[in-house]
Amino acid sequence: MSTETEQLRYAVGSLVRARGREWVVLPDSDKELLVLRPLGGRNEEIAGVLPGIEQVEPASFGWPSADDLGDDRSARLLRDALRIGFRSSGGPFRCLASLGVSPRPYQLVPLLLALRQETVRLLIADDVGIGKTIEAGLVAAELLAQGSAERLAVLCPPSLAEQWRSELQEKFGIEAELVLPGTIRRLERGLEYGQSVFERHKFTIVSTDFIKSESRRHEFLRSAPDLVIVDEAHGVAADDAGRGGSGRTQRYRLVRELAGDAARHLILVTATPHSGNDGAFRNLIGLLDKRLIHADLSTVVGRRLLADYMVQRRRADIRRYLNSDTKFPKDRQISEEPYKLAPEHRAFFDSVLAYVRGRVQDKSGTKLEQRIRWWSALSLLRSMASSPAAAAATLSTRSVSDQSETDQAADARGAAEVLDQVEDDGTEGIDQAPGALHGELDVRQKEKSLINGFRKTAETLAASPENDAKLQLLAKKLKKLIDDGFDPIVFCRFIPTAHYVKDYLREKFKKFEVEVVTGELPSEERAARIASLADRAEGTHKILIATDCLSEGVNLQDKFQAVVHYDLAWNPTRHEQREGRVDRFGQPAEVVRALLIYGEDNGIDGIVLDVLLRKHDRIRRDLGISVPVPPQSDQVLAALLEGLLMRGHDADQLELDLGLETAATALEEEWRSSAEHEKESRGRFAQAAIHPDDVEKAVAAARRSLGDPQDVASFVRTALEESGAQVYGEQDGFEARLISIPAALRQAISGGAAVKKFVVDYPAPRHSAVLLRSDRSVSGAANYVLNSALDSGLPDSERPARRAGLIATNDVDSLTTALLVRFRTKLVLPARLGDRTDMAEEARVIAFTGPPSNPTWLDEEAVEALLEAKPVGNTPVETARNMLSNVLNALGGLSPLLDAKAREVADEVRRAHVEVRLAARGDRAGQLGVRGLTVEPNLPVDILGVYVYRPANIGGGLK
Repeated sequence: MSTETEQLRYAVGSLVRARGREWVVLPDSDKELLVLRPLGGRNEEIAGVLPGIEQVEPASFGWPSADDLGDDRSARLLRDALRIGFRSSGGPFRCLASLGVSPRPYQLVPLLLALRQETVRLLIADDVGIGKTIEAGLVAAELLAQGSAERLAVLCPPSLAEQWRSELQEKFGIEAELVLPGTIRRLERGLEYGQSVFERHKFTIVSTDFIKSESRRHEFLRSAPDLVIVDEAHGVAADDAGRGGSGRTQRYRLVRELAGDAARHLILVTATPHSGNDGAFRNLIGLLDKRLIHADLSTVVGRRLLADYMVQRRRADIRRYLNSDTKFPKDRQISEEPYKLAPEHRAFFDSVLAYVRGRVQDKSGTKLEQRIRWWSALSLLRSMASSPAAAAATLSTRSVSDQSETDQAADARGAAEVLDQVEDDGTEGIDQAPGALHGELDVRQKEKSLINGFRKTAETLAASPENDAKLQLLAKKLKKLIDDGFDPIVFCRFIPTAHYVKDYLREKFKKFEVEVVTGELPSEERAARIASLADRAEGTHKILIATDCLSEGVNLQDKFQAVVHYDLAWNPTRHEQREGRVDRFGQPAEVVRALLIYGEDNGIDGIVLDVLLRKHDRIRRDLGISVPVPPQSDQVLAALLEGLLMRGHDADQLELDLGLETAATALEEEWRSSAEHEKESRGRFAQAAIHPDDVEKAVAAARRSLGDPQDVASFVRTALEESGAQVYGEQDGFEARLISIPAALRQAISGGAAVKKFVVDYPAPRHSAVLLRSDRSVSGAANYVLNSALDSGLPDSERPARRAGLIATNDVDSLTTALLVRFRTKLVLPARLGDRTDMAEEARVIAFTGPPSNPTWLDEEAVEALLEAKPVGNTPVETARNMLSNVLNALGGLSPLLDAKAREVADEVRRAHVEVRLAARGDRAGQLGVRGLTVEPNLPVDILGVYVYRPANIGGGLK
């Protein structure tokens, strides 16, 4: 913060009165503008007030009144409402209270590791579906909150951009702009001369392949933010020989130059950091620390160095972590179902196969013309294996290879379109039906007429789906899945196939909701269409037909439990991505299913199945992990398919010659070797720099400030019961009938609905609230309880908590007074761009025995026991008022002691902040995040509640 801000008349954390209510002064205030949050209000109610124009005056928090009597539950209820409602907590993390997500304990490990570095360099390499996006977002949110970073860019494939934007906005409150080929013109309009998009917009999500080009790379490097996250980081890991293609080399050069700025924070995210190419892996970890490029990772010293930068856990490692269970599906059941072509489909396939064989065996023309014919033929065969609708589209579309000027360019374009090259293409635009037409047809009228005949036959077949054996098999298997209680996603390779399947299934399954999502829709509309499907299918089953535009970037585990591969992907990674949409954290089903449909008599599916997909599944089952197929799989697959076309055998009689069989065997051996390398690395490089004790301390400190899950569940249930709701208990939560509760509380919890279901943890059924402080229903209940307690003008029936109480109990031996105190603390955090001022809030119950003039303070354990004291009988109202009045009148003498308590809390906040930022070995003590940190209490403290417990066998009066 600037000197000017430090000279504010109203310090950060102090109370002021403006616009007829009390407010808390927040960071980012200055002399001209006060940033204020209503006392007891939410972040959504934050306002800016101009003290030069509007009247602003100091305020103090009023003491409770003896007339504001509540029962024995008020103290705990009001305390928990405060904790849950805090958005600036006093725990060790500056961002945690303001998040829209409640991180699981294991997800704090990358954050703890990051905070022990002055410049964060981190590789998050946890398994698929564990929550790497949340882990990276946590680190980013904390660096931004504590002032260690000012701007953020996320580099990712375009298919993941919308998912990143949604996650950052909903869970971390970070509003980011998408920088993609389709958005850049809009973003560049209105820029000042010489200004970059990345200077105008603090937070961006950028397509890695878009920004790696020469025309864009230099601009980005010049104005890149001080914090960069790289998702799918394995795609930027190129070895020194350049294997992996020019695209990967360009990506690696870009990220290496970003990492060259020693002051830039860099977070790499990938589930497969080591896929057998040791050179690429070395270059990847070398982005974190150049010493890692040549470090001997077989030694303790080398592994310890890597552990300072890398977090890698399997699902088994975190299913139960620090007594917290994380639910994943226990099993993924994979099955295969073959079909044989119906006679009319068989005749069509044979006719087209004979034609394309003749074309690829034709050695006339240039090498370029031969390669165009080859890729056109392969595109046509692939479309035919998908559906007659896709075949008709391909027979009407020009091949992308036909635009090539060299045979190498034709191969590159053809492979990208046909062979599912996952890393280089992402998922945008890949579901268009490929083209089979090429320039030679323009002068070969007889052949052109033949193609037109094929197209008409395909259109005729598409008009009779009841004769399509593949489609009929799908319908049969979908019925079985639905009968077994599963909601399936059907993945198709091409857009025409998806619509063909959708049209038939809507007629076949009229009782169910059937929807289609393809790349025709903008990315932001896809999630909306899926949400609409789920809403329409409430109470019944649903079927989603999708292309691979949904195989990445949209998580579907809360809506679907099964995946059907209607079309085989020609890259096993794509199958893994499809199945990963449902097999991940947040899936309520114990078991998910994956069904693979293939043609046993078209030759093409058999090659892909034998050479790629079954080998991938076998390696995954044998070694317990999935790794990408080796790069040479494209050449092996192409060679096998070329063998099918060149030898002239029938499709269902394909036999591998010795050379091709040797190539396929070599591919499997390298693939298995890559998987074994990856498995070994996961065991060798498993996270060890952060001890579970460190995590447990951080979790305990955060929960002291924010409340633990048991506090949240107890609070919500008590608040609802006290407000008149009927609550029915369940093992994993409860259901509340809300007809009788105040309208404002019902609106905050359920949007006005009469019934609301609460579950204790994720995964949660649709329309249920999760008993976590980040859930909107929970925070809404907390806000209502606090504000209603502060508003003595409301009817008693609308105030579940009160600020005062007298409780007669057999659990105390002498008069005991409990005070609910809000401690507000100002922190000055040292940051690279100058000190940053922040605020922390703590709600604590402190208690003493004896008179306020000579109190004996209870320890924390005794205070918790006091809050569990059981009331015995009722105290007459007048007696209770008199006793409370006596206590309240005497509390003024506690002010010096309460100030001392506030200083103790400030010291605890500082210690918690420092502890998580010091390395276990102490070798980074004194780093920027610790040096110069000051924490000061805002005085006086706020007394929100006063509760007096008296022995049940004595009368009124102070003893």
